[in-house]
Amino acid sequence: MPQVTQGKAGRLAWTLFGATVVLLAASAVIGPAGGETWGATLGFIPTSITFAAVGALIAARTGNRLGWLFLAAGAVSAITVLASVYAARPAADRLPGAAWAGWGFTVLLGITGYLFFLTLLLFPDGRPPSPRWRPVLWLAVAGGAAEMVTSAVSDVSFSSNFRALTDPVRLVAPLTAAYGLETMGQLLVLLAGAASLVARFRRAGPVERLQLKWFTYAAVVVAAVTLVFSNLTSNPLPVFEVFFPLIPLAVGVAILKYRLYDIDRIISRTLAYAIVTALLAGVYAGPVLLSTLVLGLHTPVAVAVATLAAAALFNPVRRRVQRMVDRRFNRARYNADLTVAAFAARLKDAVDLDAVHDDLTGVVTRTLEPAHVSIWLSRPG
Repeated sequence: MPQVTQGKAGRLAWTLFGATVVLLAASAVIGPAGGETWGATLGFIPTSITFAAVGALIAARTGNRLGWLFLAAGAVSAITVLASVYAARPAADRLPGAAWAGWGFTVLLGITGYLFFLTLLLFPDGRPPSPRWRPVLWLAVAGGAAEMVTSAVSDVSFSSNFRALTDPVRLVAPLTAAYGLETMGQLLVLLAGAASLVARFRRAGPVERLQLKWFTYAAVVVAAVTLVFSNLTSNPLPVFEVFFPLIPLAVGVAILKYRLYDIDRIISRTLAYAIVTALLAGVYAGPVLLSTLVLGLHTPVAVAVATLAAAALFNPVRRRVQRMVDRRFNRARYNADLTVAAFAARLKDAVDLDAVHDDLTGVVTRTLEPAHVSIWLSRPG
């Protein structure tokens, strides 16, 4: 009987994923509206399809509630994308019911943020860390429902999104104050979810800590990249849309426990290459700025010298920084490297084959922790 139930759940999950794909495909067929860029209307397609795919995989294989949350987030996001491009067509190409599509977009948009933010509270087992955190869950449900009702009965965001259309349902004056309170509710859910991750990490076991590291790593990368590009460009939204799918992908890896133990290595490599990139950027920019701004020279020689210096320093700097980062963030790998190096040093003076055999077995066991170790020796003759 449980297998039948799981089979029905799996079929439902993949059916919802298929419906999401159909909605997004229809959005792409309708296309960007009114000469807008692709990212302005359809940039959330990667996020929607990634959430739906990961959600279907988690729900079908594990039954984790987070999978159904991801499916709901992906499906609702797909509906809002379709409604947005449908309603935003120019007057010459306007489709029937465009105003109602815009109204549906503004209503559903109220719940979308809460669906995404609840990931923090429910990761990785689909439940809050403890019963004390359930009020946050109810706050998210109440806040999402209130925001949908506010958007449905008053024009708090319709006219700003669809200036050429008239809100078909405007029963009261714009409830701007209520909408502001609901936005604060989203912020509270987001902050409470982040606090729940900290509380969960403090009492988590080894496997759950690795799962939390995967999620935190993806969230930090998305936030850092978005922050950097927000200072480099006036519109960081396309960059955010490209990198945001990393979060559901990391959640899928963590919950399905696929290559779970690689996270420390990934974190150390990311930090090392970020530090090396920053250092070499300084090495490259230094001579160029010195020659142009200080000495007033405009010559390609400075650029060539800076390029050669950065290229020559890359590997030495990378190795030194990698050791420093591994020592702090990937201690298991750092200790393993030290163990292997010590074994190599001992091997130079070893003469007893049995001692080498025992030493090698001990090194492999300590560094790799395999379930079974066997050594095959080829004997002459």
